[in-house]
Amino acid sequence: MPNPLILDDYSFDKEILSSGKVALIDFWAPWCGPCKILGPVIEEIAKDMEDKIIVGKVNVDENPIVAGRYKIMSIPAMLIFKEGKIVDNIIGAQPKDNIVKRIESALK
Repeated sequence: MPNPLILDDYSFDKEILSSGKVALIDFWAPWCGPCKILGPVIEEIAKDMEDKIIVGKVNVDENPIVAGRYKIMSIPAMLIFKEGKIVDNIIGAQPKDNIVKRIESALK
């Protein structure tokens, strides 16, 4: 499985909502400067926590259904899901340790 998982409007429900696992989803776009800065951080988290959580990326330009469902208005935006429900949301580029703390909180 690629890490982070590249998700789209069709795979999102199956991969994330039905998984029962904690998932960090990064909503981004190729033209977004802060998204580019955040990209390597998301990849590091995906590697560091691959045995604990699912990490996925959703390109908002290519996947308007999922982005619209979760009312993504500004990017980068990260949602943390647990058992198919949103338990946290993070707006804007954040330091890795802030994101990891929020994920660890969801794992409890």
